[in-house]
Amino acid sequence: MSWLRRNLVVIAGLITLAFLILPNLVVLVFSFNKPKGRFNYAWQEFSLDAWRDPCGVADLCGSLALSLQIAAWATLGATVLGVMAAFALVRYRFRARSTVSALIFLPMAMPEVVMAASLLTLFLNMGVQLGFWTILIAHIMFCLSFVVTAVKARVMSMDPRLEQAAQDLYAGPVQTFLRVTLPIAAPGIAAGALLAFALSFDDFIITNFNAGSTVTFPMYVWGSAQRGTPVQINVIGTAMFAVAILLVLAGMLIGNRRKKQAR
Repeated sequence: MSWLRRNLVVIAGLITLAFLILPNLVVLVFSFNKPKGRFNYAWQEFSLDAWRDPCGVADLCGSLALSLQIAAWATLGATVLGVMAAFALVRYRFRARSTVSALIFLPMAMPEVVMAASLLTLFLNMGVQLGFWTILIAHIMFCLSFVVTAVKARVMSMDPRLEQAAQDLYAGPVQTFLRVTLPIAAPGIAAGALLAFALSFDDFIITNFNAGSTVTFPMYVWGSAQRGTPVQINVIGTAMFAVAILLVLAGMLIGNRRKKQAR
């Protein structure tokens, strides 16, 4: 019992990690399956056919490319606006500052279906045709809150004396921002950008309301699940999971290397 008490936190963490990884392992295993019917829900036999031709299903790679494009532009827009908003909320005092802060964080607490219906009503009343641009605007709006949260936390922890020291060494405002402020805030900006990209690429509810006839990858997966799930979906899901793991490992290696250099 004493050993269990000492290692209870570690055991709970490992169980939680296994619970989170298990669905991804199922996707990995069934990416090598060769189903006899339309649905890839029961193991039949091992096959590499789906890995050899991941775009073998009509419109699959087209919807994937569209989701990546929307996610990239949404990440760029949300990151630029979020960084400016975060610095404004932390560094400046102005009227209705607390109200603006509450409004920015509101999409994080609001149910997605409410925001999706509200945006759809807005676009229809404005006479905007639903499609790529309405999806992009909607994604920027709900990703903005997450970027502001990540960047704001980083900016609040910054030591203002570092920027004052740069100014004492005759660095101008632009030079101080590029050489001192931006490198310090970079981890928060990167975290917000990665989170925005993941949320945008994965979103279904808001996209489904405001897509019109445009089909993104999550919408394609949902639609294919109604008539038969192709194995190629598992292949793409496995590849994306592998890329995410590699990015995390790369970030950890870079962070450890910087810590060693700082010592």
